Amino acid sequence: MKSKLSLAAAVLAVSAFAYAQGAGDDVKKAAEDTGHATKTAAKKTAHATAKAADKTADATADASKKTASATSEGAKKTGDATADAAKKTGNATEGAAKETGHVLKKGAKKTAHGVKKGTEKTVDAVK
Repeated sequence: MKSKLSLAAAVLAVSAFAYAQGAGDDVKKAAEDTGHATKTAAKKTAHATAKAADKTADATADASKKTASATSEGAKKTGDATADAAKKTGNATEGAAKETGHVLKKGAKKTAHGVKKGTEKTVDAVK
């Protein structure tokens, strides 16, 4: 009976060992599958991130070009408006100067005429 009991114990030990090895293989397989899935997901994430970065860079470059163009156009329009305003100011100043010169000329003639009359009266009075 001892030998049967020993044999049963040996069979039980071998089957437990075999079962443990099978479970270990299952765990190892699951770990490998998880590692593979993680690696695949990481590659896809990296690819998507790189693609998004490229699109962001392209959009930034386009926006930069549009901003530069709009700034240049705005500067040109400002320059044109400033030149027009300067011409108008110059014309207005010239017109005002002519008007002032005309008024001063008239005033000088009247003053000279008044001085001449005063001088004539003084000469008559002295005689």
